[in-house]
Amino acid sequence: MSSRTIALLHPGAMGAALGACLVSRGHRVLWCSAGRSAASAARAREAGLEDALSLEIALGEAEIAISVCPPHNALELAQAVAEHKYGGLFIDANAVSPATAREIEETVRAAGADFVDGGIIGLPPRKPGTTRLYLSGNRAAEAAALFAGSALGAIALDGPPGAASALKICYAAWSKGSTALLAGIRALARHQGVEAALLAEWHQSSPQTPARSEEVAQKAEKAWRWVGEMEEIAATFEAAGLPPGFHLAAADIYRRLDVYKGASEPPSIDEALDKLLR
Repeated sequence: MSSRTIALLHPGAMGAALGACLVSRGHRVLWCSAGRSAASAARAREAGLEDALSLEIALGEAEIAISVCPPHNALELAQAVAEHKYGGLFIDANAVSPATAREIEETVRAAGADFVDGGIIGLPPRKPGTTRLYLSGNRAAEAAALFAGSALGAIALDGPPGAASALKICYAAWSKGSTALLAGIRALARHQGVEAALLAEWHQSSPQTPARSEEVAQKAEKAWRWVGEMEEIAATFEAAGLPPGFHLAAADIYRRLDVYKGASEPPSIDEALDKLLR
């Protein structure tokens, strides 16, 4: 497809990787450095993004805006975009509930923008086949075409806005929810003095589980970001008439590990479990 001008809001680890995919397809990708960290600036430079300095300038030049931010900031960012009367295509690619996605849609549409709902599954894309961006809404196929031939697999779903977010919620409810559950179980076993016995039983009856129970330490640097995601999942369960409590507890597990945000290396499993048992 022809080159497009795209505002990327904002280049965290995932956002910068998506931006690099767009740049690799010949698109002009803008970001705004106002109020952003030196780490964000470094990621943006490495990804080949162009600094538009401010959100106003970036939106003024962009045909398309893509939001990739922590879920608890997603609606606030959409409101900031709407305040600038942005009239292009707004793609929300955040880990939010379908209800929040629809609220974001209402916010940007009221200001004149079109909307596509998105949900990312996988790590920041570096090579094909590792990460997928699911999209839904009337212009989902157009949004998916932006990434054609890049390291990111973009898939247009046959569904309205909210469908892509629902798929992401269901996937993360297990992948990240089960990580939190195993961490809580391992911490409980430690507190009760049976951790070694539990690990021995797992090695015998469920050999993959001991390693899985240590994933929470390996991923502790991201725990702060997953608090909001677990809360969005809980809200989605509740809206469907299902119990929300498990994922609210998962949010608390990750909240207890938010001290590792920005850590240069992950904690040991012993240190992480001690944090959970604080």
